[in-house]
Amino acid sequence: MWRRERRPPLVLLLLLAAAAAAAMVMSAQLEVGFYRLTCPVAEDLVLAEMRLILMEDATLAPSLLRMHYHDCFVQGCDGSIMLRSRKKGKAERDALPNRSLRGYDAIERIKARLETVCPLTVSCADIIAMAARDAVYLSDGPWYDVETGRRDGNLTVAEYVDNDLPPPDSNIVDVKTFFSVKSLNSKDIAVLFGCHSIGTSHCGPIQKRLYNFTGNMDQDPSLDPAYAAQLKKLCPPPRPGGAGGEGKVKVPLDPGSNYTFDLSYYRHVLATGGLFQSDGSLLQDPVTKGYVEKVASASSPDEYYADFAAAMLKMGRTDVLVGDLGEIRPTCGIFVD
Repeated sequence: MWRRERRPPLVLLLLLAAAAAAAMVMSAQLEVGFYRLTCPVAEDLVLAEMRLILMEDATLAPSLLRMHYHDCFVQGCDGSIMLRSRKKGKAERDALPNRSLRGYDAIERIKARLETVCPLTVSCADIIAMAARDAVYLSDGPWYDVETGRRDGNLTVAEYVDNDLPPPDSNIVDVKTFFSVKSLNSKDIAVLFGCHSIGTSHCGPIQKRLYNFTGNMDQDPSLDPAYAAQLKKLCPPPRPGGAGGEGKVKVPLDPGSNYTFDLSYYRHVLATGGLFQSDGSLLQDPVTKGYVEKVASASSPDEYYADFAAAMLKMGRTDVLVGDLGEIRPTCGIFVD
């Protein structure tokens, strides 16, 4: 007797197809040495260019480190921070928190060198991650292996930046919320805030803390009075109707050591409350405060450097595009249409 062939239901076929696609994506993961066959000189070339870039302008080191953080927190580590605005909409790089960010030309310079050797091979997202590591290393910080294999995203939306980046005046509850969305815990927060060991800020982000903390023309009580007095000399009160007092003044994040990646940032936060309210917020949580105290009293940077490497690798895995997802752009700032 003839019997009809039984076929799997359409829903089951779709589920199986989705599972197979997910397995293919999972099989393509980030790894150390991803370019060892396709572009074995990639990391050496990035480091060589970074040496030249920082010899020309050492102040780019903290900005390139910050770029990796800003890239990863907004849509994942996909290089979308490099894309330029178009008529269709404003890009991430033109959002307010990124307007003071520098280093776009440096990344394009590195990308152009790689394109002459290994065209359409190394992603802008990976270049940003390697440049951030090299910025730390060339600022007397640790060397650590960077996982590579990211591909570039082609979507950039300025509004996402305000939603995903914790502002400098965040309290510890807000900071933990922003970081937890990226699967980063309290220890990761305390470790990654050590990036503030290098770099400077304009006066704008700290004026509220100095002059109008609660809306009553007051100062943040958690800020050391002597340190606050120093800051007020650099950053006068804002003028009515304007930012005021900002100008070209640069305030070091880690006074006396703002271009050396070391442990003094933690000693500075413990002694003064740090430059930003978010720095001082580390002292408002038992886990982050305990870590600050531990690093501040450490006689060797080795343990912190190991923690930093682990936290940077963890952050660098945030919502990455791998395998057949995303693209490799020949120029980081230009869309491939």
